[in-house]
Amino acid sequence: MDKLPKCGANYVPLTPLTFLTRASSSYANRTSIIYANVRFTWRQTHERCCRLASSLRSLNIVKNDVVSVLAPNVPAMLEMHFAVPMAGAVLNAINTRLDSRNI
Repeated sequence: MDKLPKCGANYVPLTPLTFLTRASSSYANRTSIIYANVRFTWRQTHERCCRLASSLRSLNIVKNDVVSVLAPNVPAMLEMHFAVPMAGAVLNAINTRLDSRNI
């Protein structure tokens, strides 16, 4: 198998965006997020991320812009990890556990 040359028919790199697209099509009705009383499927997560990416683009976020997010580990933060790259931007996730000097 290692001697088989890589091509589109047998090899596609898995990126966060291709992962989400694949999970949405392969595991559409499986649970992707459980947070307190909130539950989303992979299809719902993909749709929410697409809408969020569209919203970012409507705010004039363009390729290589940096989007900083200060949030705890909540579903919205997970969605930002997919939506920001979908919009072509770079995510700067600021951890709420950092001290004020680092933030």
